[in-house]
Amino acid sequence: MAMTPIEDLIYSIGELEELIGTVCFKKLIPASPPDLRDFNQSLLPEIKFILEQNGIYSLYSHQLEAINEIINGKNVIISTPTASGKSLIYNIPVIQSFLENKGTKALYLFPLKALQQDQLKHLTILTSALDDEDRPKVALLDGDTPQYRRRRLREQPPNILITNPDMLHLSILPYHNSWSNFLKDLEFVVIDEVHTYRGVMGSNMAWVFRRLERIANYYGKTPIYIMSSATVGNPSSLSKALIGKDVVCISKQSSPTGRRHIVFINPIQSPSLSCLKLLEMAIKRRLRTIVYTQSRKLTELLGLWINQKGSHFKRLVKVYRAGLLPEERRDIEAKLASGELLGVVSTSALELGIDIGSLDCSILLGYPGSIMATWQRWGRAGRKRQDSLVALIAHEDALDQYIMRHPETVISGAPEPAILNPENPRIMEKHIECAACELSISTSEPFYSENKTIQQTIEALTRRGKLFFSEDARTIFAGGKYPHRFVDLRGTGSKFRIVHEKDGNTIGDIDGIRALKETHPGAIYLHGGRTFRVTDLDFDLKCIKVEDFKGDYFTRPLSQKETSIIEEYESKVVFGTLIHFGKIRVREEVVGYEMRSVRGQRFLGKKELELPPQVFETEGLWLEIPDFIRENTEKAFMHFMGGIHAIEHAMIGVMPLLVLTDRSDIGGISQTIHPQVGKSTIFVYDGIPGGIGLTKEAFKKASDLIRKSLGVIESCSCELGCPGCVHSPKCGSGNRPIDKAAAISILRQIIKGKKKREEDAPRLINQAVKIPKQRVSRECDKPKLDISSIRFGVFDLETQYSAQEVGGWHLAHKMKVSCAVLYDSKEDRFLEYMEENVQDLIARLKSLDLVIGFNIKRFDYRVLSGYEDGSVFSTLPTLDLLEEVKKRLGYRLSLDHLAASTLGSKKAGNGLLALRWWKQGELEKLIRYCKEDVRLTRDLFLHGHEKGYLLFKNKAGRLVRLPVSW
Repeated sequence: MAMTPIEDLIYSIGELEELIGTVCFKKLIPASPPDLRDFNQSLLPEIKFILEQNGIYSLYSHQLEAINEIINGKNVIISTPTASGKSLIYNIPVIQSFLENKGTKALYLFPLKALQQDQLKHLTILTSALDDEDRPKVALLDGDTPQYRRRRLREQPPNILITNPDMLHLSILPYHNSWSNFLKDLEFVVIDEVHTYRGVMGSNMAWVFRRLERIANYYGKTPIYIMSSATVGNPSSLSKALIGKDVVCISKQSSPTGRRHIVFINPIQSPSLSCLKLLEMAIKRRLRTIVYTQSRKLTELLGLWINQKGSHFKRLVKVYRAGLLPEERRDIEAKLASGELLGVVSTSALELGIDIGSLDCSILLGYPGSIMATWQRWGRAGRKRQDSLVALIAHEDALDQYIMRHPETVISGAPEPAILNPENPRIMEKHIECAACELSISTSEPFYSENKTIQQTIEALTRRGKLFFSEDARTIFAGGKYPHRFVDLRGTGSKFRIVHEKDGNTIGDIDGIRALKETHPGAIYLHGGRTFRVTDLDFDLKCIKVEDFKGDYFTRPLSQKETSIIEEYESKVVFGTLIHFGKIRVREEVVGYEMRSVRGQRFLGKKELELPPQVFETEGLWLEIPDFIRENTEKAFMHFMGGIHAIEHAMIGVMPLLVLTDRSDIGGISQTIHPQVGKSTIFVYDGIPGGIGLTKEAFKKASDLIRKSLGVIESCSCELGCPGCVHSPKCGSGNRPIDKAAAISILRQIIKGKKKREEDAPRLINQAVKIPKQRVSRECDKPKLDISSIRFGVFDLETQYSAQEVGGWHLAHKMKVSCAVLYDSKEDRFLEYMEENVQDLIARLKSLDLVIGFNIKRFDYRVLSGYEDGSVFSTLPTLDLLEEVKKRLGYRLSLDHLAASTLGSKKAGNGLLALRWWKQGELEKLIRYCKEDVRLTRDLFLHGHEKGYLLFKNKAGRLVRLPVSW
């Protein structure tokens, strides 16, 4: 019996000289039949009609189950493999709702433009059999939509608006009044590719959806959420965390599959060359093939090789990557779908559900970092139930080599859970600001009243002048306009722009957390296939300047790290030791960088740097190493620090097996003696400020983390350690010291150590060294000033000359005192001074426990410095109310404004009048005016002391509270 092209390809792999002995695993997964169901009574006749017109006469059981739940008003997550008909699940209920009520509106969200275009095309085809009046209007909104078109969409909204997360965040929610015609009829929110909303992106999107729900409720709507996802380990908890509502999970697969041949290849020589050889063999057999790479740079290198193969091969195979023009990407997608192209080399850009037809082979050049992504990419092949080949070609890093040695991890293992953390404080603060800007927050609405964390965050934001309570403290207003522009949905911190120093063109940007490591002065930076050298890093302007680089070396940062424990949340026994989880503070300083040759990574030298340290708080776990294990390791003449350092690298390397993450999102540090723990300790932490739940999930699977770490190290054939087990490409100390043998010995002793009884755990935890919490000082923690026990004075003065007359404000010491008034709290009276009594005034100021004024430091003390050395005044205990206001708001308010808003009193004059009264000899008016300013300043101080706030009118003209803490 003749072999099929797929079988012939698999046979040839084993015979090819370059690949002999490199195939380490083969498996055939048999075809599976569909589980079909007839249309039921929940579907309208019109729906059955359009389905039949599209050649659909029955539905998969999972489709029908999900559609029924949606029709019954439930929020649903569909987590099934590629090509399982997920788009029909959300399109059918939306179209049916429209047929029942022509005012129905639905919001469709897709993470990529190509997915938006695909959905627009599919909806058009699906509804083409309906008459015009029965066909829902569908429109697309993205960054390329012109302004006139956007205005029309707002005024005459479609029934289905297809857009992306950024447009929802930046263009719809902040301008919801303009979108009211759409939002008041919003019945459905469709969220595609939910598995991509994890980590920082997912944590941000969780808040975008909470804000959307709040705005929808304002217009009287509670939309149904329909979510679709690749197969992940926790679809229910992921979707619930994302939208903050209960969901029904549909994860049973009932669509058919063809036979799938799985091949794992661990190349002896170059993985890239092995991959290209396999691609060439597939194309010669007319098998449609996709190759997935790990980076844009590798994609481009493979593209160069393809171009060298000749015009015929070049015509059949294309490269798909970021940087291509939209029309170029659409052209490649269309030619793949039609069969005009037989092959494509792509980054993860083609991992999602973009329509490129059915392929025969899916080759992964490097493990993509998760079981979920592996099957998602493999699912591109065999979509028409034909035989397919899916292959994994390993790189030399630890994770790839672990997979080669344990293929069952991918073949039989459960997909990893996708993790997000809506309570990340940095992310939460920014979105609460956005929410208050979109719609003022009432203390009686559930958004505020039912969430203590939100209440605490709002209180912190009001102390920083980001939000303001109304006078009656029942409403919260935003402090600024359009804070949305400062929120990066894919990051937590500030962005640095990368610009070319020659022409000033922006090349890209980088998150502030990574800027120091990847774009320090002298760093070699890759972007879009080009190589640059960093010439300058400007922290004030958040700007990085680069120049073109043609050298043959790369750089690796060298850093020093310190970790301190702020709070321990949880501890437990794991094997023969303790593991902890909690909040930690990381201080990292980039102290220099190595230069290494591109070929062979030969060390070329290093340079020192003087850069400011990065300090951030995050979540992490820490593993104690018992003292006896350290003693045993050192007695065996092994390098203990090298051992725990190697374990740290191995733990970070295998984390993606437990949690859906990239190792670059995780950090670590090892210490022979940690001062707070009192023992040798290994820390692994979320590399994102505030934490995104990665190590929290890993803590739950601590025993698996330790076992897999040992497995990675033990099963590697190297002698001293290599990138396949314990070397890290991002190690801040250049992988020094590293002792593979010590790492194996330490982990074996932990695992084989005497297992402590569970009832002993509380005793062990309680008897562990007490960890002193490093308390962060907050405004609300400061003790309230006891004014009954101190003697304070409130002071103001007027001058004989204006700033203009003496040559400028910087010459205030020449302006001379015309009069001054001091309120003395001990005597409870106002004291008046003229210029001849200035020394008495200064002596009185020195006797006070506290001097209070309004702009006293920048003006009054400078004027007095004309009579006595100015350094004297810098030593006086002083409270400058204007300075306190500016700290809160970032801008100044006048005494007149604060007095009118808070006390209902206005100033009796102004500085120009005071000068005129002095020059005209009207001293009574002058002193009365000065005394009134002192009284207003005193009463503002007392009001703030008693109430904890002052009042002012914000830029929108609302009377709001300004929190103060004297």
